[in-house]
Amino acid sequence: MKIAVSGLLFLLVAGLSGGALAQANLSEGQRLVMQGDGQGGAPCQACHGADGAGIAASGFPALYNLQAGYMVKQMQDYRAGKRSSLVMAPAVAKLNRQQLEAVATYYAAQKPAPAPLPPLATESQVRGSKLATAGDWQAWIVPCEACHGPGNRGVGSDFPALAGQHPAYLKQQLLAWRDGSRANDPDQLMLAIAARLTPQQIDAVVEYLARLPAKGAQ
Repeated sequence: MKIAVSGLLFLLVAGLSGGALAQANLSEGQRLVMQGDGQGGAPCQACHGADGAGIAASGFPALYNLQAGYMVKQMQDYRAGKRSSLVMAPAVAKLNRQQLEAVATYYAAQKPAPAPLPPLATESQVRGSKLATAGDWQAWIVPCEACHGPGNRGVGSDFPALAGQHPAYLKQQLLAWRDGSRANDPDQLMLAIAARLTPQQIDAVVEYLARLPAKGAQ
């Protein structure tokens, strides 16, 4: 009986400690997002917003709908030079692993209301839906969901959520994969797929993906 009670107390204490750590992580993430790192790194909200909704017109992606692990990996890649950006590289250069995790945890916890997009034309809707869910096997294009998961809401730290992302940003990244200016994907999967997409397919699939409900969206 004493062993059982001790075990229960341990679980309760561990649970309370875990909750406190999670809250501390969120608080540190919020500080970095709102104020920057205090060493010259710009606050994240300047480009991605306090709620992680991003700025579509300026090409800054939404972050609230991405997995925390994926965000950490991308920030590490910027810092290591595996992914290039004149904005992101200096912004994360002085952040340590714990701070990267705090920022990612904070943004992954946000739930902004996504900006409404106008309905897609039927032809674009059909073409985009087919590429996202069934692919184009005659052209050796696998469906987006094969890697990015059901609803294209992301899988693990390698395959980001695509649902609800700004279409201009998705297009920008597909073009970067295609011309080789981005190459930090597993086994160069995206480089191969992007190279096979026509301009019309790219436009259709990014517009379709942008209209899918994002994880955590209200």
